[in-house]
Amino acid sequence: MNRIGLFPGTFDPLTLGHVDIINRALPLFDKIVVGIGLNSSKAPMFTPEQRLGWISAIYKDEPRVEGAIYDGLTVEFCKKIGSKFILRGIRYVSDFEYEKTIADANRTLDATIETIFLTGEPKYTSVASTIVRDILRNGGDASPFLPTIVATSLQQR
Repeated sequence: MNRIGLFPGTFDPLTLGHVDIINRALPLFDKIVVGIGLNSSKAPMFTPEQRLGWISAIYKDEPRVEGAIYDGLTVEFCKKIGSKFILRGIRYVSDFEYEKTIADANRTLDATIETIFLTGEPKYTSVASTIVRDILRNGGDASPFLPTIVATSLQQR
């Protein structure tokens, strides 16, 4: 049986904090699907295809990581890809409170899918896509928060 973990999020953009969680989760799973969720209540800065491209480029030499774009309930996407695990990163206590609420709802929808929380490395706790987008919108240099592939592609825009 393959242990597939779904790491859902908007990844708008993919940050060093996201990469940290993916890399540290690799020993736990046979495969990690980084699921780019389409959320109608959010106005993303980058297209889903751009975000998918970053994931593919960063993990081109790691066959156990793949990206995917999905719409709808995360637990339904888990069923579609055969995942029994949702992977979530936690930076602060407030993240845990929010993520636990979502995990409880997901468990109610499908008790066979378990949420796994990994705490972020302390050096990445201040890294948030929202902050990175704000830096970018205001013409700042967000490269300290981004994987090289993402930073380079943004400089070429």
